[in-house]
Amino acid sequence: MSEYFKIGKLAASFGLKGELVLQHSLGKKTALKGLETIFLEEGKDNFMPYFISAASVKNDKEVYIKLEGIDSKEAARKLTPKEVWLAAADFTSFAATSSPIALLGFHLIADNAEDLGAIIEVIEQPHQILCAILLEGKEALIPIHQESLDKIDRKNRKVYVSLPDGLLDIYR
Repeated sequence: MSEYFKIGKLAASFGLKGELVLQHSLGKKTALKGLETIFLEEGKDNFMPYFISAASVKNDKEVYIKLEGIDSKEAARKLTPKEVWLAAADFTSFAATSSPIALLGFHLIADNAEDLGAIIEVIEQPHQILCAILLEGKEALIPIHQESLDKIDRKNRKVYVSLPDGLLDIYR
């Protein structure tokens, strides 16, 4: 099974010919040059491919995107505000290594060297980042900020954190 990473959402339709505005958190200005396919989640772990026929930069966090088979404003509107996912190989090509979203798939390691699991979602907030992991089958949100981040080991894909006492007990 392929692994997919959420990069943003289709925020709005644009124009009359079915263009869409893709809001992304890839961490850099991009026209998605060379990207052929995005995926929209149709159901739990059921990803539908959509093929890109054109894309252009709007700003640092948005891209105008045209999908094959979406030829009217009404058809485009039906796809908003769906979340957009990339296959793992495409994700690593397009995400800036310095952006928080690049931590997707890294393992979160707590103070006692406990591997808490892989980061499945990154939620950016003004003064911290929340990393979602599956802890004993339940989603847990772990805050990452200046005081809690010990180090990021990009080579081994690990994030070392010091967590406040009792934080994990909430989820267990």
